[in-house]
Amino acid sequence: MIMAGLVTMPILAVLYLAFTPVDDLWPHLVSTVLPGYITTTLILMLGVGTGTLLIGVSTAWLVTMCRFPGRRIFEWGMLLPMAMPAYIIAYVYTDILEFAGPVQGMLRELFGWSSKREYWFPEIRSVGGAIAMMTLVLYPYVYLLARAAFLEQSVGVFEASRSLGRGPWRSFFTVALPLARPGIVIGLSLVLMETLNDFGTVDFFAVNTFSLGIFDVWMNMNNISGAAQLASVMLLFVVLLISAERYARRKQRFYSTSGKYQALPGFQLTGGLGLLATAGCLTPVLLGFVLPTLVLLRYAQLHFDPELALEILEHALNSVRLSVLAGTIAVLIAIVMAYSARINGGRLLLAASRVAAMGYAIPGAVLAVGVLIVLGNLDNGIDTLARRNFGLSTGLIFSGTIAAVTFGYIVRFLALSLGTVEASLAKVTPNMDGASRSLGRGALATMRHVHLPLIRGSVLTAVILVFVDCMKELPMTVILQPFNFQTLATFVHQYASDEQLGEAALAALSIVGVGVVPVILLSLTIAKSRPGHRHGN
Repeated sequence: MIMAGLVTMPILAVLYLAFTPVDDLWPHLVSTVLPGYITTTLILMLGVGTGTLLIGVSTAWLVTMCRFPGRRIFEWGMLLPMAMPAYIIAYVYTDILEFAGPVQGMLRELFGWSSKREYWFPEIRSVGGAIAMMTLVLYPYVYLLARAAFLEQSVGVFEASRSLGRGPWRSFFTVALPLARPGIVIGLSLVLMETLNDFGTVDFFAVNTFSLGIFDVWMNMNNISGAAQLASVMLLFVVLLISAERYARRKQRFYSTSGKYQALPGFQLTGGLGLLATAGCLTPVLLGFVLPTLVLLRYAQLHFDPELALEILEHALNSVRLSVLAGTIAVLIAIVMAYSARINGGRLLLAASRVAAMGYAIPGAVLAVGVLIVLGNLDNGIDTLARRNFGLSTGLIFSGTIAAVTFGYIVRFLALSLGTVEASLAKVTPNMDGASRSLGRGALATMRHVHLPLIRGSVLTAVILVFVDCMKELPMTVILQPFNFQTLATFVHQYASDEQLGEAALAALSIVGVGVVPVILLSLTIAKSRPGHRHGN
């Protein structure tokens, strides 16, 4: 309960400050920037949601249910863009597609154009550009959960559909898609939350969303109350998203009515259809991962500087230390909370764990405001006590330190570790607990000698998941990082914002490289998740 209370404090602090502001900036925000933030954010969410839904569901169906050239590679290859942060791909495509870039330069040379007025070319630094960049790297969330849902479906429902005269496509729309709806909706919800959280892309493209607005009001207007008020509106968006997802499937249950889990039908696509399926799966991987990676590799080679490489190594060590620390602590907290709920049960502990897991649904910029409010008040309290009792000023002990960044990471990503550990513990039969306790071992000894050995794989997975997300986290790190301290994410953002992508390429590749291996392992795990799976199916 204490742990749940600690990780919930930043969220409560944002709400408290929003409703009890020192300087009430709210009327000014409502009359000036708030309508624009709401409109732009909604357009961005609608565009990214539509794009990821179309790409994720269609490719998941093709890879799972059809047979075509390259399908086995696409099983894991479709997830590769998940390792590419949206802000990095935005930097790469801006460099390629802007007026001075190679694409427009080639067009001018080819058609003899000399100025921008002589032709039209889509503006990459726009809402449309931001939608395209986020769609390319966020569709794997929908693909991952849709593919898992398709893999879990029984062959019996497809055989019934085919026996009633429905072909592959009608079976998809009338049988497979409705059955996969819960997983697809959850994937879409994750996409929309990541869209709300994005800072690097919208900042680089100058797209005024809530994340950028919170940062602007806080840092440029020096008004933390106004930032908290914007953050509270952003929290409302998150609550509405979660509520809409649950309301959409109220009183609905999705069960498999057959235990017949044999090899899926595998509709054979030959000729033009097979090539079309290959092209459809290849395009998002090519645009979302392969091309940006090749560009970054080329830039890293052209702009390699030994001194800069040493600086990047220092930032990489900072990122790794922070991510390992946050991942380890988050998993330890998750083990304590999940195991407490297991042995004690009760709705209170269950509710506490659910509230503690809210952080993942809250954008990083919002949580950063809450973390600084909590730690700032703690620092002021300690300083007041020290002055009163010892005549000494302690200054800032937690705010503006590594502790603040670590605390922020834990609050934001605890849900990842908690969900993984809870799911793994749920698979351990209660009979194991009873057997251990009957042999005289207490709760802690049972956890240490029975449960931890059984769930060590999931514990490692949880650490990796939190580690990878911490390595990519930008908005929270920008706000909470100490002076003269940078991570790979903030280094890349700083240099790319100054139009120095070449110098940032090596650091960007490091972030991508860290995320690739877990993504591939995750894909292989999903592929083997179907009951009755056999190698070669």
